[in-house]
Amino acid sequence: MNILEVTDLSINFGGVKAVQNVSMRAEKGSITSIIGPNGAGKTTFFNLVSGIYKPTSGKVMLDGEDITSLKQHEISHKGISRTFQNIRLFNQLSNLQNVQSALDARANYNVFEAVLGLPGKRKKDKENRERSRYFLDLVDLGDVAEERPNSLPYGKQRRLELARALASEPKLLMLDEPAAGLNPTEVEEFIELIRKIQGVFDLSILLIEHRLKVVHTLSNHIYVLNFGELLAEGNSEQIQANQEVIAAYMGEDED
Repeated sequence: MNILEVTDLSINFGGVKAVQNVSMRAEKGSITSIIGPNGAGKTTFFNLVSGIYKPTSGKVMLDGEDITSLKQHEISHKGISRTFQNIRLFNQLSNLQNVQSALDARANYNVFEAVLGLPGKRKKDKENRERSRYFLDLVDLGDVAEERPNSLPYGKQRRLELARALASEPKLLMLDEPAAGLNPTEVEEFIELIRKIQGVFDLSILLIEHRLKVVHTLSNHIYVLNFGELLAEGNSEQIQANQEVIAAYMGEDED
């Protein structure tokens, strides 16, 4: 069964067709990757699925439900969480508070309870702090819970962003170039972390990544975009053997 089904998705910016009639699917519990050269439309596609952009045409289905016209926060509540190509963390907050922000956004206490600090809010805050510590521990950041993101090396900031995305307990986790900027050792550690996360949660992952080692090691299925259009799809072996893909994008893997 598919967690995500996208049909003929398109968006135009003025006269530029950034994404053109792209259809793809992601099975539940799978890791599905999207690759392609710079400017191929990968992040634009992510922005369409997650509700940042509204498509010119096409449909997005999450777990059998049409989410095409929903707002970004509504799509998040339906079960999509994502990270971004450029890390977006709250440097004025602690690492623990960064993770907790994802949980607080889903808290079910009302404004009256929040303003007066009633027992219901205090209880929920305590639960959220404990849950946030769990996600920090999961990505091996439990020992820096009270520090701030800008005190962390780049690779650990990537882990913190991942912990925050996981804290919203998504059905579909969308990762936009999560291995960008990582050194070879950190790339290996990232691959193991993703395997660990999949072992803990019933989670589907949609991945944009230039590090082909990550893509070919982790992916169940791969889609290739080029100039906003779907060029090819298949498993790792099929994509590596596809001459159109090689001509358009792949070349030599840096790893």
